[in-house]
Amino acid sequence: MTEAPVAQPPRGAATANAAELSGAARHAVESCPICEETRRRYLFVIHGLPVAQCRGCGLILLYPPPAESELREFYSKALGERDPRRVTPDSKTESEAARRYRHLLAEMGVERGRILLVAPPGHPFAAQARTKGARIDHELSIDEVESRPLSNDAYDAAVVLYQLEKASCPLTALRRIHAALHPDGILLLAVPSLDSWPARTLGTAWTEWRPENRFYFNQTTLHSLLLRAGFGNVWQEPDRRIYTLSHIRERAVAFPRTLLTRLVRLAYRLAPPPARRLRLRVATSGMIVTAQRVAPREIPLVSIVVPAYNEAATFAQLMDALLEKRFSGADKEIIIVESNSRDGTRELALRYAEHPEVRLVLEDRPRGKGHAVRTGFARARGDIVMIQDADLEYDLNDYDALLEPLLSRRALFVLGARHGGAWKMRRFTEQRLLARVMNTAHLFFTGLINVLYRQRLVDPFTMFKLLRRDCLYGLELTCNRFDFDHELVIKLVKKGCRPLEIPVNYRSRSFSEGKKVSFLRDPLTWLWVDLKHVFTGLPRPQRR
Repeated sequence: MTEAPVAQPPRGAATANAAELSGAARHAVESCPICEETRRRYLFVIHGLPVAQCRGCGLILLYPPPAESELREFYSKALGERDPRRVTPDSKTESEAARRYRHLLAEMGVERGRILLVAPPGHPFAAQARTKGARIDHELSIDEVESRPLSNDAYDAAVVLYQLEKASCPLTALRRIHAALHPDGILLLAVPSLDSWPARTLGTAWTEWRPENRFYFNQTTLHSLLLRAGFGNVWQEPDRRIYTLSHIRERAVAFPRTLLTRLVRLAYRLAPPPARRLRLRVATSGMIVTAQRVAPREIPLVSIVVPAYNEAATFAQLMDALLEKRFSGADKEIIIVESNSRDGTRELALRYAEHPEVRLVLEDRPRGKGHAVRTGFARARGDIVMIQDADLEYDLNDYDALLEPLLSRRALFVLGARHGGAWKMRRFTEQRLLARVMNTAHLFFTGLINVLYRQRLVDPFTMFKLLRRDCLYGLELTCNRFDFDHELVIKLVKKGCRPLEIPVNYRSRSFSEGKKVSFLRDPLTWLWVDLKHVFTGLPRPQRR
C-alpha cells in the first residue's frame, strides 16, 4: 500500500542516532491524533530533541516531548520576560495582527458575541475585541483548555493564537473547543506552518523548531485534524504581518540561538535607526485557519458523481455494478448527471431514478463533462466525493484501495494513477500512432503541472479523483470541458490538499469506441488553465 506523502527533513538536520533517541523507550506508544497510527519514523534531531513523523498521515511532532523542567534547562533561565511563549501587549505588530483576526471574525458574522480566547498572556486581541462589544470571560492557555472544564454550547467563536502546536494532544483540545461552541460556531486558529516560505527555505534555522512546540502542521495535516475534531468549512491562508526590524530582533533574542537569529541581531546593529523602524507586510511562518462547528456523521457517506452523455453501451452495466458495490465502514449515494443524450442514455438513467441510493439530475443540454461534474459536486451530501465516468475504462474493484486512505484519515485527496503512472497508458490497437501522441502529451502536461506547482505527480488527469468534500469549500470551479481535470487538481493543490497517488487498473477506449476528447481543441484549454492559475490566488470565501 502506498504511504502518505512524506515531508522531507529540513536541510542541515542531523539524523537521530540510537543514543539520542534512547529516551523514547521510556514513553508509552501513543497513537497519532489524526489517523491513530502508532508507527513513527524518526527524521532528525534539532536543539537536542528528536523530531518524528507519523507513518500514516505524515504529521510531524517532537517525540518524546520535553517536560517543563527540560524547557527551563533549555532556555537556561526562569520563564520570564524573554520567554518566547509571551507576547508583548504593546507590540505594534501584534496589535495589527489582532485587528486582522478581529476583522476576519467580523466577516464571518462574529463581532459582539461571546468569544473563547486561547492565547499567550496579555495578547492585544482581548482588549481590542472588548472595545468592540465582544464578551471575553477568560483568557486561557492551551494547557487550561485541556485540563479545566468548559461550558458546552456557550461560545459564538473560539480564537486560538499560536497555542495548538503546544498542546499535549491537539485532538483533545479541539474537541473540547468544539463542544464549547454553539452549533455553527466559528473557530479561528493561528499556527506555525510547515508550508510557509520560512519553513521551506530556512531548514533547521526556522525559528519555529522550538522545544515548546510539540506538533508541526502543514495544511493537509491540520485540515485532517480539524475534520476529525468535528469542524468543517476549513479555510487556510498565510498569516501576513507588518514587521519592523526592531520587532524581528526582539523575537530573535528570545528564540533558540541559530545562525538566522544571530544574523538578525547583527543586521539590527548595523542598520541605521530609520531602517529599524521601517514597516513591511510579509508572509510569516504562520497560517490563519477558519472553520465552523459541524455535526459529523456516525457512518461516513461517499458521494459518487457519474456524468453521463451518450454512454448507452456501458451505462446500465456500470450502474448495476455500482449499486452492488459495498464499502466497509461507509454508506454511498450515486449522483447521476445526465446531459440529454441522443443515444438512449437518458432513458436508461430514468430507470434508476427511484432507487434509494440514486439521485438523478437531468440537464437540458450537454455543456461538457466538467460542467456535469460541477453539478454533481453541488448536489453531493457525502463526507467523501469521487468521480466515476459512465464508461468502463476503470476497474471498480480499485475502490477499496482508493477509499482506505480517506476513511482512515491518511489523506484528504487521492488520485488513482493509471497503470501505476506508466506513460504508455493508452494502447489503441488500430490507432497506435495516435496513442503514442496522446501518451507523449500526457507526459508534457504532467511535467508542466509538476514544475509550475511544485508537485511530483505521475497521473494528475486520471478520472479517479477522490477527496474529502470539505476540500471543495471556497473553491470557485468554472471549467466545463476536460480542462476541469486540470483546474480541480491545481486549485486543490493551491489550497493545500496534497494528492496521494495509488496505482489502479485502466483500459483506455479508442475514439472509435466513444472517446470524447477533442484532439485539437482540448489541449489548448489545458495549457491555458495550467498557465493561468500560476498567477491567480484563491479568493477567501465570504461567510456570514
